[in-house]
Amino acid sequence: MNFLSHAVPYLDSPLLAVSTGIPDWLRVIDRKNRARGRLAREFLNSDDADLRAVAGGIIRHIEDDQWFHGTEAFVDTNMRLAVELREWLPGDAGFRPTFVGHILIEMLLDSFWIRDDRGIADRYYGAVDGVRFETIERCVNTITGKPTDRLPEVIKRFAEARFLYDYLDYDKLLVRLNQVVKRVGLTPLPEELRDWLPRAKKLVESRRRELLLPPSDHRPFPFS
Repeated sequence: MNFLSHAVPYLDSPLLAVSTGIPDWLRVIDRKNRARGRLAREFLNSDDADLRAVAGGIIRHIEDDQWFHGTEAFVDTNMRLAVELREWLPGDAGFRPTFVGHILIEMLLDSFWIRDDRGIADRYYGAVDGVRFETIERCVNTITGKPTDRLPEVIKRFAEARFLYDYLDYDKLLVRLNQVVKRVGLTPLPEELRDWLPRAKKLVESRRRELLLPPSDHRPFPFS
């Protein structure tokens, strides 16, 4: 999942909702400094309410990713996108089509929330703007045991960029896709791929409910 889908079920608890983004922000800072569920669970009963909320956000991110990436809908949709991408990118039989399909599914799911109700993204960014980044950093350092002083800077840049809204525009979506692609050292996608994005969007939307349906009685999303 991407930032907004992780946070949507928890927007009534702003610090917890914002904290679902911590594992991704830590990867930007240092891919070796991970927010592990095992460590976070030790603080779920802390006397410190902020520490409980941050730990809860980390755990929800990890648990959501586990079931989300394991669903038949995700595996099948990712495979179909990768096959189509290989047709658009002749000779690219490597990792890039599968990686791009994975990231695109997550970005498009976020875009659907914003398209259907822009207020959801506004609430999320309002929550990000309203929490103290230093509080998040303090709690993360306690949980991971690997101090960093860069979290406020990274979250501040995230808040200022407001890039989730870009997912609604195909040209901007391709730019955001390429930012992720380049960050992991893969060759950027050609501009012509923009013409394929509406088809990809249609496919992902056709599986939206299945993609966001956990294999349990837990129904975190509004339409589940």
